[in-house]
Amino acid sequence: MLDPARGYDLIGDVHGCAKALERLLNQLGYRKEAGVWRHPRRMALFLGDIIDRGPHIREALHVVRDMVEADQALCIMGNHEFSALGWNTPVLPGNGRYFVREHTPRNARLLHETHSQFAAYPAEWKGFLGWFQTLPLFIDGGFFRLVHACWDNELIHMLRARDPQGRIDRDFVRAAGRPGSFASQVCERLLRGMDMRLPEGVVLTSREGFPRSFFRTKFWEENPQTYGDIVFQPEPLPEDVAQTPLSSRQKRELLRYGADEPLLFVGHYWCSGRPAPIRHNLACLDYSAVLSGRLVAYRLDQERRLQTDKFVWVDVKREEAPR
Repeated sequence: MLDPARGYDLIGDVHGCAKALERLLNQLGYRKEAGVWRHPRRMALFLGDIIDRGPHIREALHVVRDMVEADQALCIMGNHEFSALGWNTPVLPGNGRYFVREHTPRNARLLHETHSQFAAYPAEWKGFLGWFQTLPLFIDGGFFRLVHACWDNELIHMLRARDPQGRIDRDFVRAAGRPGSFASQVCERLLRGMDMRLPEGVVLTSREGFPRSFFRTKFWEENPQTYGDIVFQPEPLPEDVAQTPLSSRQKRELLRYGADEPLLFVGHYWCSGRPAPIRHNLACLDYSAVLSGRLVAYRLDQERRLQTDKFVWVDVKREEAPR
């Protein structure tokens, strides 16, 4: 799938910001030829979450899929593409629910913009759902890796045994609707990351107004001691919660992506500020584009340590923010 003679431009969560995406591609030296953005020596690698929230979801999907079909890009699945599949996939019998992604007000709200923008194009949306089903959950390029939220070596090793390219079929999506199943563990961990429950009685409110009793955690800290050492999300923990010591069990359950492992790129986490590596082999490329943040790329060649000057971005204009 990967051509070692090419350089790669890794691009974070687009979320329907098609105009920003085209500005970023242009800045990276891609040009639109015969309806497809192309580069003579490089390939784009998208980290998923092309859909939802933004004002130009349909246009963004056409840009990305057209590039993939013309061998100008690869794209992995994000949790929002999986949610769209889950919304349309009935669960296995006996689960006490009807769809993998339950049709709750919260889930309906997250998918509202996508469904609204495709309301007049039902056949087209069905085609994109079929395309989502072909997207791998990760890319392993040898000296670099891509996953939307979290690289779990054990789960990825088990997933490779089913499909070396990390793709999942419709039956796997259906099985993910059963809590605790292998399919559920894979999709939750790789596409949504690691969570830890907040102390009893503590509830946070997400940037979208949803209450949360869990918080997102890092999966690379070498010697964390408190909740504050591992939190990785836009919403800060209350100071007293941040100072809460981690128990021995909690420490054992945390993942460790080692400093000696290949370069790893993720999206998903709504970073802010000036794009930069988290450490020499780890970067998040989601800089809250759809919230008038930045749509970010990393220009990867053959380096084995991330370089700050290889990040490229465009500021997302206010007219591209959600309506």
